[in-house]
Formats: sequence, structure tokens, C-alpha cells
Amino acid sequence: MDPIVLETALDVGDFKLIPALTVVAMLGLFLAIGWFFRVAEVDDLWVAGRSIGSIENGMAIGANWMSAASYLGVASLIALSGYFGLAYLVGWTTGYFILLIFMAAQFRRFGKYTAPDFVGDRFYSETGRAIAAATTLLIAFVYAVGQGSGMGLMAQYIFGVPYEAGVILLMGVTIGYVALSGMLGTTKNMALQYIILISAFLVGLYATGFSQGFSNVFPYLQFGEEVAAAASIEAQFTEPFANASFYMWVATCFTLIVGTCGLPHVLVRFYTVDNERTARWSTVWGLLFICLLYWGTAAYAAYGALLYEREVGPFTGMSGQEADALVVLTTQLANLPEWLVGLVAAGGVAAALATTAGLFITASSAAAHDIYTNLYKADASQREQMIVGRATILLVGALVTLTALNPPALIAELVGMAFAIAGTVMFPVFFLGLWWENTTREGALTGMVVGLIISFGSILDAWFFQVGDGALQAVLPATSSALIGVPIVFITIISVSLVSNDPPERIKRLVRQCHSPEPMSRMQTAEEVAATDGGQNQPADD
Repeated sequence: MDPIVLETALDVGDFKLIPALTVVAMLGLFLAIGWFFRVAEVDDLWVAGRSIGSIENGMAIGANWMSAASYLGVASLIALSGYFGLAYLVGWTTGYFILLIFMAAQFRRFGKYTAPDFVGDRFYSETGRAIAAATTLLIAFVYAVGQGSGMGLMAQYIFGVPYEAGVILLMGVTIGYVALSGMLGTTKNMALQYIILISAFLVGLYATGFSQGFSNVFPYLQFGEEVAAAASIEAQFTEPFANASFYMWVATCFTLIVGTCGLPHVLVRFYTVDNERTARWSTVWGLLFICLLYWGTAAYAAYGALLYEREVGPFTGMSGQEADALVVLTTQLANLPEWLVGLVAAGGVAAALATTAGLFITASSAAAHDIYTNLYKADASQREQMIVGRATILLVGALVTLTALNPPALIAELVGMAFAIAGTVMFPVFFLGLWWENTTREGALTGMVVGLIISFGSILDAWFFQVGDGALQAVLPATSSALIGVPIVFITIISVSLVSNDPPERIKRLVRQCHSPEPMSRMQTAEEVAATDGGQNQPADD
């Protein structure tokens, strides 16, 4: 494979000593934390012993969520798409409100290890567990490839190495500490990674605003003049949908909302806390920590657009590689010191590592716990599960690394596809499984298959077929297929459930326990409580 050469205004050719030392120290610290919190039990490997507090879990949620696409790419989406790019901010943050109100506490009360665990036990179906586990692996793979692309870009800037070498180096570090430490060490690292990434992001934002005379106190609000200046160049900053349809905005926003609620690596965070109250507060803290970054992306978009126009050329002609790294590029074009630009790039590395770590954990748990233990060998020992889990991390990590060497799409596109799959396949079964006790096994299985056909079929059409010369993509875009897919899957699940036999009474009691106001101990599950007290009470208002 020939090395990938990026045509970009980003200074990717030289080794930068201080940024490189910063990243090396950061990576060494991550590995040390992974070693210190290395695990020998599956409770620690999959759910951190359900010992994580609300603020720490909120930081982990924030770091888990602040992927390379969020940290590096959302600003470019707003810069290049104007109002249309705001669909990403609205969609991703609104999804957490749905999680807070409808799913966080209920998932914690269900109290298993993985998202496929929920599907398998709630719908009394090993086939459902297998489909959910396979979907989890697919989502983790697609999403992680986007993170690998971000790692390669940042390694090019910091170390001056070829893109491929950067991907291999940083992916290798991530694989190492995740395989060693499991969920416990990964969560500790995520909290630290959030502190690093948000500090780097805000330092770059304030320094750019102050040095260029854009803002001096609160850049979140002080960039109106810059937006107006950018709008004089590109209408989409002030004219909604000037170059993109309202339908596509709604489809993108809706897909990101339901995709947020269907991502297994997000939902598993609620299994790591001791009770449902902590699960809810984790979501509140996580939303705050996420918004600290998202509020600043619009300012970065305006700053980056104007600086690119001034220093390079028309910002509407920005290359895909430049767009993927706009936050770092903005600080460079502002002529900030090299060490400071390197710090912002290090934040991008931390963002990519945190999200990738969460994806690898969910992939390993799906393979070792849901597939190997529940479907293949029910009496598997803890040692066997640990071996399979770590082997899965190594295998998935190797496949992601190889694919990221020549990614099939830009970071934001890959992430959008992962959200479309999660929202269309997983969200309907999670939501109806928690809130409608008469949802049946047959309904859930049929809905998941239909969701896979719609979401994955749209991706295959975008990559290979282009049915009707792109006509299908205009209605069912690969990155936003949930607007059509989710209603179809909901209707499918409900219709099939109505004409099939009711779930067993023990399943109905299990669902009721997910809404019970009675407190549970740290390691209890709704299934254990329902088996002892009968779970006869109707669901309480949450």
C-alpha cells in the first residue's frame, strides 16, 4: 500500500518536540492507569464492578461521546454547512435527554452486563441476543474506523510520521490498555481523557479568540460578528437550508437522536454505576460535560472559516482532510505557539482514544459474554471469558487498524452510518422492551431484521449500487436512514407483537421491576428482584 499523502494546509510534515512529548507522556499515563486497574474478574472487565460514581461516570460519558468526529469534525460541519451542521449538535444532545427521561434508570435496574444481554433476557431469545451482539460488533467496527482516521491525522501533525504509522501507533496503545484494564481501568482513563480533551479544546478556543480579537471573555457568545463576516462569504451561515433540504436536516437530526439512544457503548455506562439514581445523575453530568465542548464548536467554525479564507483560500473549497482537523487547523492559522497547537491536537488524540476504548469494550463483551458464554459455552469460566474478551479486543483492533489505513469515507460519514444502524436496529427494541411489557420475542426479532435490512442496505447502496442514480439515497441516505427506518421498525414490532402470543408472566414482572421505586442493592438485577417478590406492582411513574 502506498503511503497516504494529504493535501492540506495543516502542518503535517515536521516532528514537533513539545507536542510529541506531551502525547507520549499522556499515552504512558494511560497505559500506567490501565496496568494499575488491571482486572481479573468479569464484573470489573465488563461493568467496572458497578462502582463508578455519577461525576466520574459523567466524565466517562463525555469522553466516550467526544469522539474524533465531535472534537475535530463538528466545527467543520458547521463551517461548511452552516445551519445544516447544527443538526449534529441538536441531534446528539437531544438524544441524551431521551436517555435521561426514558432509559438510564430503567437500564440500570435491568442490571446485566451488556446491551445484547438486555435483548436476550428481555425477549427470552438467544437468536435475539445473537443479532444484537452481531449488530454491536458491526457498530463498534464502523465507529472505530472513524476514530482511527482521526488518530492518523493527529499523529501526522504531532510526530511528522506517515498517516499509516500514526494509525498503527495510536491504535496499538489503545488496544494495549483496554485489553489490560477492561471497563474499570478504561473508565478511569476516560475521566482523565475528558479533562485533557476539554482543557485542550477550551485553551485553543480562548487563545484563538483573544489573539485574533474575536473574543476576550466568553467566546461561546462573542462570535456574532465573525458569523456575520462568514455569512458574507457563504450564505448557509445565515440562510437555513440554502444548499441542503429541510428533509435532510430532519433526517440527520432524528437519526442522531435515536442513534444516541441505541449505541451499546453508551448504554453500558449505566450498568457501571451502583443504582438508578446515580445512572440519572451520570446522564445529567455527562450532558453538561458534552455541552461544554459542543457550545464551542460553532465559535471554532466561524473562527476557522475566516482564518482559512484569510490565510489559505476560499473556505468552501477546504479539503476533506482539512475539514476533519479544522479545530487544530484553526489554532495553527491563528499563529498560536506550536506547543499550544500541539496541545489542541493532543486533545484530539485523547478524544479518539476514549471513544475507541469504549467501542472495544462493548465489542469484547458482545463476543465473550453474549456469544461465547451465552450461546456457545454456558459453563465458561471467568478465565475463559477474560481470554475470549481480550482476544476479541486484539482481533477487532487489528481489523479496525487495517481498515483505517485507507478509510472508505470521511470521519463524520462513518460515524453517521454507525448512528443509523444503532438507531434503526437497537433503539426500537430497547425502548419498547422497557416501556411495553407486551412486546414479544417474535416482534423484536422481526423488527431487528427489518432494521438491519433498511440501515445496512442503505449503506451498501451508497457504497456500491446507487440505485436509481442516487434516487434511493435522496430518500433513505446511508447516514440518516433512521427517519424512515425507525417508524417502520416500531410498526413492525408492535404489529407482530399484537398477533403473536403474549410474553411469559416472568418477563412482564421483569419489565415492571425496571420501573419499580423500590431501591436495589449494587449487584442486584431486576430479574433477581422479580423472582423473589413477584414483581406484581404496576410500573411507577418515573
